[in-house]
Amino acid sequence: MTSPLLAPNAPRLGLGLAALGRPGYINLGHGADLENKAVDAMRRHAWHVLDTAWAAGIRYFDAARSYGRAEEFLGGWLKARGHAATVGSKWGYTYVADWRTDAETHEVKSHDLDTLNRQWPETLAALGQRPEVYLIHSATLETGVLENQSVLARLAKLAAAGVRVGLSTSGPQQADTLRRALEVTVDGVHPLSAVQATWNLLEPSAGAALAEAHAAGWAVVVKEAVANGRLTGRGQIPPALAGVCGELNATPDAVALAAALAQPWADVVLSGATTSEQLRSNLRALRLNADFSALNGLAQAPDAYWRARAGMAWN
Repeated sequence: MTSPLLAPNAPRLGLGLAALGRPGYINLGHGADLENKAVDAMRRHAWHVLDTAWAAGIRYFDAARSYGRAEEFLGGWLKARGHAATVGSKWGYTYVADWRTDAETHEVKSHDLDTLNRQWPETLAALGQRPEVYLIHSATLETGVLENQSVLARLAKLAAAGVRVGLSTSGPQQADTLRRALEVTVDGVHPLSAVQATWNLLEPSAGAALAEAHAAGWAVVVKEAVANGRLTGRGQIPPALAGVCGELNATPDAVALAAALAQPWADVVLSGATTSEQLRSNLRALRLNADFSALNGLAQAPDAYWRARAGMAWN
């Protein structure tokens, strides 16, 4: 299967920088993965993980304005190394934690035109280039962004200039949000053509809508395939997953990522690794080819899944 976001021979695994661009994140054990959380130390650490990704063939990298200095770290690395890759980023959240893990609020959401107009040039400056993919960050029906004609018109201009614009989704209503986005038009044209959604063995509820987006020609990126660490050795591994891991002689994270890669509508599946060791473990997913239907029973009710995710601590 080839991806519209990647060269034909590039692996469909990408690297997301949510856990690499800021000192605090909700992945299980994230805080212990970082020995030094000073900005310069984290830049060096991020570059080391990015080097590992590049050496493994990864060519899709994902960031966002709210991921602390992720865009800056990624842009500096691309320039220093002279690499050309496919870059995705997102607008709509502002990072407000001031480089603290104990901040009461880490990011603030706003899907208005002022935020888009402010954050697009910030992204260009931080990356040092135009992202190939630019998404509304965690669009929901409640924010009204998919009805905001001024925002949609601005995104349509970016799309006309060659940027693949779209949305990322979160929460138990991901499928409803995506289906509404598939209907959006500006002057009779569909400006949106990319989605980044949570899909994993615990929360596969958006799968049918993602298949519809793929059939409509959209690029589909999967995030949180290991459920923020819950589908790794750091979580409580369900017996069914442990059984498949034993059969394949593979780690839970690799199996979880391989299950996502096995979805015919998935163009890119993101690793959210914080360390090179985690990334190397994730990369084993590319070598797993199996029937993962035995794991269908792991799915949780979406409301329960997202309540548990909301209760995870920043560390």
